[in-house]
Amino acid sequence: MRDQLTLRPMEASDWEAVARIYKEGIATGFATFETDVPTYDSWDQAHMNSCRLVVTENNRVLGWAALSPVSSRCVYGGIGEVSVYVAHDSRGKGVGRLLLQALVHESESEGLWTIQSGIFPENKGSIELHKKMGFRYIGKREKVGKLHGVWKDNLLFERRSTTVGI
Repeated sequence: MRDQLTLRPMEASDWEAVARIYKEGIATGFATFETDVPTYDSWDQAHMNSCRLVVTENNRVLGWAALSPVSSRCVYGGIGEVSVYVAHDSRGKGVGRLLLQALVHESESEGLWTIQSGIFPENKGSIELHKKMGFRYIGKREKVGKLHGVWKDNLLFERRSTTVGI
């Protein structure tokens, strides 16, 4: 029998587990352009103070999600960039779905009308998760950046709120 998954706000004390999961994502080569896990302070400054979530099982963090602002310009204040990461040994348990569902809800509670993701084409699991959660494909940025000296494309997905900004 599987223990129950628990969703809760991320706390600074979760950083060690969050960083471990982030490092696993970095190691795949298709989750982020980052090559090193940032310090907590650096990560904290780059992300919104709200909309930070973790899923736990038996007090062990299995995945996390957070939003970062897409721009400092006030006109883009209602748009957030999604980060969602699930530990390698926790994939297929519904962790990503739970995180993304909650992130949608939290973002709308914070007044955001759009959340968006840039996903590498190789990250099939993330693409499917976003599609299942109501994100729509809006385009491809070809050779938008290099990772380990190789040009990478980025697929853009967005989810517009049905309650905020309509």
